[in-house]
Amino acid sequence: MHLQLERWAAPISPLLLVTDDEGHLRALEFADYETRMHRLLHAHYGDYTLTEGPAPASLKKALTAYFEGDLEAVNAVRTATGGTPFQREVWRALRSIPAGTTISYGQLAARLGRPAASRAVGAANGSNPIPIVVPCHRVIGANGTLTGFGGGLPRKQWLLDHESRFATVATGESLL
Repeated sequence: MHLQLERWAAPISPLLLVTDDEGHLRALEFADYETRMHRLLHAHYGDYTLTEGPAPASLKKALTAYFEGDLEAVNAVRTATGGTPFQREVWRALRSIPAGTTISYGQLAARLGRPAASRAVGAANGSNPIPIVVPCHRVIGANGTLTGFGGGLPRKQWLLDHESRFATVATGESLL
């Protein structure tokens, strides 16, 4: 598989945007977690080549809009991910969590009709290759604490604060 990588400046951190020849987002990672990105790419696709090249303008436009407060802009990003059928099911469910809200791993497992699978949901969440677009940061511990995030807990908190700020502006009330 041939993939392209663009290093893109974002307010939270420089991001690594990995797309395929058709412009689908295959991976999005924080620049200081490049090793994790390569591990996930290998796990999902096996052998791949990665060359420097521009990401689609539509992807960068959606991410820019998200960081400027249009939290729904990333919903239009075209994605294609590897992963097991269960992982892809979890990632689809993550995209249904409204911006500005959080749920627990157990609640997400229950939504999937698998209430005893919170650990498996957590593992699938941790294998998400396209955070922000697939908003794994919106999943928290059952007691309301921040747990696990591939980009580190400070970035998870930043994303939740960002979404809370703009969701509050849009609705007039806090959603967190």
